[in-house]
Amino acid sequence: MPSGSVKLHSIKKLGQENNSYEEEEPAGSYADDGKEEQPAIRVGFFQLFRYATCNEVLMMVMGSVCAVLHGSAQPLMLLVFGLLTDTFIEYDIELNELKDERKECVNNTIQWKNHTGMNQSEWAIMNNKTIPCGILDIEYEMTNFALYYVGIGAAVFVLGYFQISLWVRSAARQIQVIRNLYFRQVMRMEIGWFDCTSVGELNTRMSDDINKINDAIADQVAIFLQRFTTFVCGFCVGFVKGWKLTVVIVAASPLIGVGAGLMALFVAKLTGMELQAYAKAGAVADEVLTSIRTVAAFGGEAKEVQRYDRNLISAQRWGIRKGLIMGFFTGYMWLIIFLCYGLAFWYGSSLVLDTEEYTPGTLLQVFFGVLIAALNLGQASPCLEAFASGRGAATIIFETIEREPEIDCLSEAGYKLEKVKGDIEFHNVTFNYPSRPDVKILDQLSVAVKSAETTAFVGPSGAGKSTAIQLIQRFYDPKEGMVTLDGHDIRGLNIQWLRSLIGIVEQEPVLFATTIAENIRYGRPDIPMEDVIGAAKQANAYNFIMDLPQKFDTLVGAGGGQMSGGQKQRIAIARALVRKPRILLLDMATSALDNESEATVQEALDKVRTGRTTITIAHRLSTIKNADVIVGFEHGRAVESGKHNELLERKGVYFTLVTLQSQGDKALNEKARQMVVEDEVPEKLNLSRAGSYRASLRASIRQRSRSQLSNLIPESSVSIAGELGPRAYAVSQPDKSKEDIAEEEEEFVEPAPVARILKYNAPEWPYMLFGSFGAAINGGVNPVYSLLFSQILATFSLTDTVAQRKEIDGICVFFVMVGVVSFFTQILQAYAFSKSGELLTRRLRRLGFQAMLGQEVGWFDDHKNSPGALTTRLATDASQVQGATGSQIGMIVNSLTNIGVAILMSFYFSWKLTMLILCFLPFIALSGAFQARMLTVFAKQDKQAMEIAGQISGEALNNIRTIAGLGKERTFVELYAAQLHAPYEAALKKAKVYGACYGFSQCVVFLTNSASYRFGGYLVQQEGLHFSLVFRVISAIVTSGTALGRASSYTPEYAKAKISAARFFQLLDRVPQISVYSDKGDKWDNFQGNIEFIDCKFTYPTRPDIQVLNGLNVSVKPGQTLAFVGSSGCGKSTSVQLLERFYDPDHGRVLIDGHDSTGVSVPFLRSKIGIVSQEPILFDCSIEENIKYGDNSREISMNEVISASKKAQLHSFVMALPEKYQTNVGAQGSQLSRGQKQRIAIARAIIRDPKILLLDEATSALDTESEKTVQEALDKAREGRTCIVIAHRLSTIQNSDIIAVMSRGYVIEKGAHDQLMALKGAYYKLVTTGAPIS
Repeated sequence: MPSGSVKLHSIKKLGQENNSYEEEEPAGSYADDGKEEQPAIRVGFFQLFRYATCNEVLMMVMGSVCAVLHGSAQPLMLLVFGLLTDTFIEYDIELNELKDERKECVNNTIQWKNHTGMNQSEWAIMNNKTIPCGILDIEYEMTNFALYYVGIGAAVFVLGYFQISLWVRSAARQIQVIRNLYFRQVMRMEIGWFDCTSVGELNTRMSDDINKINDAIADQVAIFLQRFTTFVCGFCVGFVKGWKLTVVIVAASPLIGVGAGLMALFVAKLTGMELQAYAKAGAVADEVLTSIRTVAAFGGEAKEVQRYDRNLISAQRWGIRKGLIMGFFTGYMWLIIFLCYGLAFWYGSSLVLDTEEYTPGTLLQVFFGVLIAALNLGQASPCLEAFASGRGAATIIFETIEREPEIDCLSEAGYKLEKVKGDIEFHNVTFNYPSRPDVKILDQLSVAVKSAETTAFVGPSGAGKSTAIQLIQRFYDPKEGMVTLDGHDIRGLNIQWLRSLIGIVEQEPVLFATTIAENIRYGRPDIPMEDVIGAAKQANAYNFIMDLPQKFDTLVGAGGGQMSGGQKQRIAIARALVRKPRILLLDMATSALDNESEATVQEALDKVRTGRTTITIAHRLSTIKNADVIVGFEHGRAVESGKHNELLERKGVYFTLVTLQSQGDKALNEKARQMVVEDEVPEKLNLSRAGSYRASLRASIRQRSRSQLSNLIPESSVSIAGELGPRAYAVSQPDKSKEDIAEEEEEFVEPAPVARILKYNAPEWPYMLFGSFGAAINGGVNPVYSLLFSQILATFSLTDTVAQRKEIDGICVFFVMVGVVSFFTQILQAYAFSKSGELLTRRLRRLGFQAMLGQEVGWFDDHKNSPGALTTRLATDASQVQGATGSQIGMIVNSLTNIGVAILMSFYFSWKLTMLILCFLPFIALSGAFQARMLTVFAKQDKQAMEIAGQISGEALNNIRTIAGLGKERTFVELYAAQLHAPYEAALKKAKVYGACYGFSQCVVFLTNSASYRFGGYLVQQEGLHFSLVFRVISAIVTSGTALGRASSYTPEYAKAKISAARFFQLLDRVPQISVYSDKGDKWDNFQGNIEFIDCKFTYPTRPDIQVLNGLNVSVKPGQTLAFVGSSGCGKSTSVQLLERFYDPDHGRVLIDGHDSTGVSVPFLRSKIGIVSQEPILFDCSIEENIKYGDNSREISMNEVISASKKAQLHSFVMALPEKYQTNVGAQGSQLSRGQKQRIAIARAIIRDPKILLLDEATSALDTESEKTVQEALDKAREGRTCIVIAHRLSTIQNSDIIAVMSRGYVIEKGAHDQLMALKGAYYKLVTTGAPIS
């Protein structure tokens, strides 16, 4: 480890607070580096290399040397170039002199012919200016220069290859080390750390963040060194060869620097403003999409689209301003650059001609030296960005690598007891999850579990039963108190040994993606097949395994997806048994199964419980009647314990649970009997009407911390929809193997055709026309520059000094003119295209948002269409589409005119030379494109190589609890390390190919020059081509080659734009199943409000395996009140959503006044329904506007608002507010209390004057006083309307006309209050025990 490493001390060891046993760190561990501690806010650049060995350091040093040498090549070439120019000019002067009839070449000097009539002295004066002649063999000289060029080119190729490949190789080695250390460290962390760190975040860190470090320590360093060296050497050449001119050029350069700085500043600021302006619109979109059900229920779609569009205008304005400013500064920079050219050549030529300090070659060396230096300084700066982001990423990664886990599962410390009896005891344990420190889960819990007995923990969800089990496994340490095993505090025992005593079977067992036999062996490695078979037999799994074609070698799929619930559960039991555990923990081991599998699994469990300490948690009381001790939990304490019968007499927690449950069971069994008669259902489908205690299981899972949830359920299946959302979170079967899910994530879209994108941009054609005109002129600027530059060289060989001066001044003025023109055209191009682009973006955003609001509600349940995802899509996709139209067209026109003008000009001046250079042009242009292409290919290969390793790490992190419980961390670390070999090999291959490509792309220019100057020399000598034309053609084509490269660098933007557009068009083209915008469907005048549900069956589209409604039959006459009661998840709210037509039933019908709901016009139907729900969603505007939202089809007067709010008992409260009806309610109504929000929602429902009123638990969230007021308001509102009430408090529904008791998606009893009381059935029990139904 290199010196200067940092030991992070920002992380407090929480272990110290509970005086847990601090383990000594094993000597030689890498965090133990007795260096002085420094606060590591940032990782210094050189600390990125802290894991480099001597070998790698050597490679990096060698690579750096190569890079520095490579950097000095371009300035070296300038020296050659200067001599070459001088040679050409000397040759041309000689030719010019000899054109004069009166001169001749004598003895290698030019002499006047001796004319008669001229005396001797005059003749001598004319001849004393000696000009050599006849010595210069231009072809021979050019051959020499060509060889110099080839030599430098070859050196550049070799140096470029080594500089890149050495750095990339050393980085690959270091990254492999970092990945290994990081994964190993993460696997060592305690479970509490995982609760606070999402698995997704860890996965991104393992891929993206480490890749960022890779970028910072690989080729970028070499390229930076190379460019920086060029910068230094370029200035050296300038100052050594001609300091005067250098000083003049440098004096002007701050103007460019200031321009660039200001541009960056303005662009950053304007981008900020644009984002801020869009943030408002984004907030509108987010608010609307989050509360889509409310918007749909009140028909506010059109209103919202308008509101969104209003907020887009300012974003559009800022975007256009940004374009204008960018154009202004780009123009300004070009202007300054051309003024600089003019100044440099004017002053330089005066130094050459008047004082004769410089030769023309020197002038060029100095000028280009400074130019190259400046360019390279600019190109070196992007590398600094990579370094910075690498350092940022490294901060977190290295912090994790050096963090000491509080409970280190790989540590060797701690005792191992000789003999284990298996007595477990909790002594006054208090505990809260680290992810939610404010919620006490266990509160002074004291429980003793005797060895070899079965103890059952029961109690409502959230009482701390599962938490107690996790403390026994030492996933967490208690905050106070202790857990003991045979009297020893488990914190003093060795973790791996402790966990090896415990077998655990969870509710959703996690299997790993390998064979059944391997999965069982995870319980205990290296056991013979007999033991595996024995365990399988004990777990009742042997028979079903032998029925499979590949028996024990059957693959279970990712997450065990190929197996049914019962099969997975039995494999998990076998895995637990193979350990021969002393302690068996069963956490709801049978809850997710259907009755048949449950019986088998239960039998297996009863078999294996004997002689072991067993703790079971169950919700199905049938499974725990025969436990030795039953412990009732409530609010994190054990409130009662004893045998089944004792506890029933106590009438406590246990009693309530039993009575509630047996009720539901009876009803279910009757229904099941009917079902069996109707049709035999295969086992797999049986999952849908799974367990008899499903409902409370759901509630239990809902209340468990999200941190635990994430282990039970893939994120996607927890649909956290808005207020009217399906309330029952259910554990969906992870039947889809992970690959399917991944495919859904990144469904491939065909890139959209550009024609269609342009169609949306059609109204802006005048802007695009002017923009293209500006772009075309800008494209012509480069070739004009090479024209002027070669013209200056031509003037140096003129013999007439006056003509020379005049010519040079003319050219410098021309430079200024070109600068001014390009200033204006740049502004024109930028403004025109940003205007057309921003208008397109706005148009697409509006259309996209409109299309989103038109989708049916079920579409929003899909996690791919969560509000977050949709708002991002509006924000980014729409603005990326600009990349295919706006500025992109400008770039293309610019490059094309650049290349076109250059080539036409070159052919005009010398077609032969042009043909030669054109042969090289593809290499110049393509080497850049090829390099980019190679890099993307490598990135893809890297990704593929990392994929397997990623699967291992993903599987490990997702199932960290299971792995910790089985003590398998080491295995996974080793597996991961083995998988890192492939990416490493790929990186070594990449180093070679990438190095070669880089070397080639760098040396191509040198080779081009060598060939073209050599051929140019031939043409000058043999065909009398003027030498300035050689320079003209070469510089014109070489600059246009770079333009070609620039154009190809824009293609990724373009491809991105096409894909974004395609995603957008997909949204626009999608036809919703329930259309809001269409007016099709029945409407009728005298709407009565007669509702009938006939045999409705329904499952939510996102959770097709859970039957929510199971043959619902119930009807309500106009003006009657129907009340639904039942436990949560039994389908009460769902039936309301079917009536609103958020969904249509899968089977059966909903009739409204005898019309089938699927044939009724959606806007018409919804306009007749008013809804008040449990958590009403208000919009972030005034109370008045919120009430007016109730009817979006017309303008509502203030009087109506006031009368509605009086009916809702709201008026007096509003008048007491300072701003009365103009009071803003805050985001989602956060400024108001629940009772106030509820009454606004009632006023909103009343103002619609609906025929049907739906009250979904409208008073459940209120305290008694507000409830009274709200209840009065509701009773008023119900008069003369058909009303459907869902309530948990029975007091609120006793006076309903019909009460329907629901269970599991159908009605088990219905009638008025008195009839149902007389039945002495489920309703009677509920009323008498006074239990709330939840």
